[in-house]
Amino acid sequence: MFTGLIEQIGEVDSVRQTEAGREIRIRAPFTDLSSGESIAVNGACLTVRERGAGWFEAAAVITTLERTTIGDWKKGTKVNLERSLRPGDRLGGHIVQGHVDCVGIVSARDQSGDALLIDVSVPPSVESLMVLHGSVAVDGVSLTVNELRPGGLQLSLIDYTLRHTTLGDLREGSRVHVEADVVAKHVRRLLEPYLREATALTSLTDFSLEH
Repeated sequence: MFTGLIEQIGEVDSVRQTEAGREIRIRAPFTDLSSGESIAVNGACLTVRERGAGWFEAAAVITTLERTTIGDWKKGTKVNLERSLRPGDRLGGHIVQGHVDCVGIVSARDQSGDALLIDVSVPPSVESLMVLHGSVAVDGVSLTVNELRPGGLQLSLIDYTLRHTTLGDLREGSRVHVEADVVAKHVRRLLEPYLREATALTSLTDFSLEH
């Protein structure tokens, strides 16, 4: 589990295809990583396979590649890094699982005073999980939904976030990892049977009125 508070910005050093999947070596200033531990790389939970002084390697299998932008990463790509939460740590952001729900597309970028406003388009299945001023993780960063947009959401990025993450590099057309709030996902799952029943009753009522 993660919190969406970025610890370091890493840089992809090399990418290669192996039997383990797409293997990525990332330069990062961590000194005490352990093989097998989880680390969120742009919000995608990956496993440390190998590590050394100033670097670690992780691999992404085909399922992960289909759901993320990892297939686009190349040497020089900057990535947000967060190690997993330890018992007793402060939960400064929100509960982030490292499970990417979709790849969103940046549709607008505007400066508004001291904040950078970023609009992100997402599929309807993810849009329905967004609430005004609720939590969302974008490329692993815990953020607040500033506004709800048709087909997506708007983010308001402060100076600290721009200086300590990769989000300041986003441009129109940039692809980002989006993870909705896990609480919203559980609520929707619990409500699904009742929503289906309500939809069925509505359809039956409409049919009766028409006939």
